[in-house]
Amino acid sequence: MFDFIRKHTKWTMALLFLLIVPSFILVGMDKSSLSADKGGVVAKVDGVEITQPEWDQAHLKEVDRLRASMPTLDAKLLDSPQARYATLERMVRDRVVAVAASKLKLATSDQRLARELHDSPEIASLRRPDGTLDMARYRQLLSTQGMSPEMFEASVRADLSNRQVLAGVGGSGFATDAVVDLALNAYFEKREIQLARFSTADYAKKLSPTEADLEQFYKANEKLFQAPEQANIEYVLLDLATVKKSIAVNEADLKTYYEQNAQQLSGAEERRASHILISSPKTAPAAEREKAKAKAQELLAAVKKSPESFADVARKESQDPGSAPQGGDLDFFARGAMVKPFEEAAFAMKKGDISDVVESDFGYHIIKLTDIRAPKQRSFEELKPELEADLQKQQAQKKFSETAEAFSNGVYEQSDSLKPVADRLKLEIKTAAGVTRQPAAGVTGMLANPKFLNALFSSDSIEKKRNTEAVEIGPNQLVAGRVTEYKAAHTQPFAEVKDIVRQRWLAQRGAEDARKEGQTKLAAWKAAPATAELAAPVVVSRQQTQQLPPKVVDAALHADASVLPVFAGVDLGAQGYAIVKVDKVIARDKPTETVAKQGRSQYAQWWTSAEALAYYNGLKERFKAEILVPRPVTEKPEQEAGITQ
Repeated sequence: MFDFIRKHTKWTMALLFLLIVPSFILVGMDKSSLSADKGGVVAKVDGVEITQPEWDQAHLKEVDRLRASMPTLDAKLLDSPQARYATLERMVRDRVVAVAASKLKLATSDQRLARELHDSPEIASLRRPDGTLDMARYRQLLSTQGMSPEMFEASVRADLSNRQVLAGVGGSGFATDAVVDLALNAYFEKREIQLARFSTADYAKKLSPTEADLEQFYKANEKLFQAPEQANIEYVLLDLATVKKSIAVNEADLKTYYEQNAQQLSGAEERRASHILISSPKTAPAAEREKAKAKAQELLAAVKKSPESFADVARKESQDPGSAPQGGDLDFFARGAMVKPFEEAAFAMKKGDISDVVESDFGYHIIKLTDIRAPKQRSFEELKPELEADLQKQQAQKKFSETAEAFSNGVYEQSDSLKPVADRLKLEIKTAAGVTRQPAAGVTGMLANPKFLNALFSSDSIEKKRNTEAVEIGPNQLVAGRVTEYKAAHTQPFAEVKDIVRQRWLAQRGAEDARKEGQTKLAAWKAAPATAELAAPVVVSRQQTQQLPPKVVDAALHADASVLPVFAGVDLGAQGYAIVKVDKVIARDKPTETVAKQGRSQYAQWWTSAEALAYYNGLKERFKAEILVPRPVTEKPEQEAGITQ
């Protein structure tokens, strides 16, 4: 409950203000204090809204998930507008699929749910040697994710139902060999071409703009010369590393922690076993499996009668080529290294025991446990640095939650300065100059975080000079800032940007002249091919682009080659113009049977993916799914962005 209040201080304060507002009407309370910031709607699916806070929370979870699976990944890479938009697209997709599963009445039986849970590696690791589930550890694992067993199982059931929506399309896609070969032969086709380039730079060199030309261009394109709004700011960051510095772990706590965790920290028990395998895959016919089992039972009787013969029998009879030459010896292994039935049997045995016949997906095993290696318990002094780091991290995590509440309340209650909260929590006030609403290229961290930037450029921050709220920018990371100086967006004076105006004028006029010349030459050469002035022939394909611009390669491969030679003009935008002459079509090299088979398989996957995407797009339309925020656009290079076609 207190964690909710900490994260939603403004909401809580708004509710309190609404309760006492009649008492303050006459003294002119600022209405902005009464508003609860619920966040805007960013998407809708089947009439149900997805809000900005939901999007923010989902993206934080996605960052946490990726960091857990890839600890070395720099989380800053996931803080781009494109990465955040991808999270929103996934949210919409999940909602669409969930709605479809509900409307199509796709259910998951108890038996299917049980099978899914049984096959889960995470849950399998919680089983005791006798195969029963350790419910205490199961509940503990789920509690760390904020779930009860009932919540988790309901989530898995819903996920299984949702999978059925696209499974039918994904599992039924196919493409015939004739269709695949026709498509791939065309895709891998080569063409011999000649090229003429009309470069913007070459034509720009011939131009000499007058002052009047530049002023006219400046006035017609004032938006190109706008300086974005900027702010100089100061900010304070509260993170786990800062809190950790203030924590000193005492010796008594370390020793208690050691006594409680020494066995776990020292490593896992290992066991050494030998086995005799009679191979019979799970997919083998029942009669074959029974025959293999009978053979294993026969060998079991022999080694039970004469245990010292186990190694000799393994060399002669075991069908495991890796261990049979060593008398079946598998060396030492810990839990998780072997298939589950084998592991459960081996860790339930005593040294020297010979198991009954154990069935696995590989066949039938007879196991002899030859040794047990208990982990060597490491001393307190050995583990002390590790213990200190672990305990410090745990205590820091606990203290962070407490400090975060004080931080959030402090920046809100004393909104005219960051100094009080910085002094109280011993935080450093940092500054940044020239911060823009849209982060500049190369900027990372909090100054590239959309939520923090939106808070900085809000009317409260700019007009009323208030602190921002405490913004969560990552796991255990809160930041608050304030604007110390603000400059609104404005058109820069002509005198200041004259050189840039000249560059843009030359780029635009140079591209126009190059295009005109190219189009004139194209018409002339089509009429009289022999007069064409072209470079030496080169062979291009999608794999061999000869470092040519993609537009040139596409034009060469898409040109109608029914009558050769054929000319095509290519508008290269800011780079000018090109003329492509296709002289010859070269058939695809005949692939080997292996390569052809791989290609057909890959094409079938592409086709199936395309069908699944088309089906999903149909569901989006059916359930009126829409994203209400614009897709981020990757910025073009400055020169190209300034050209008007």
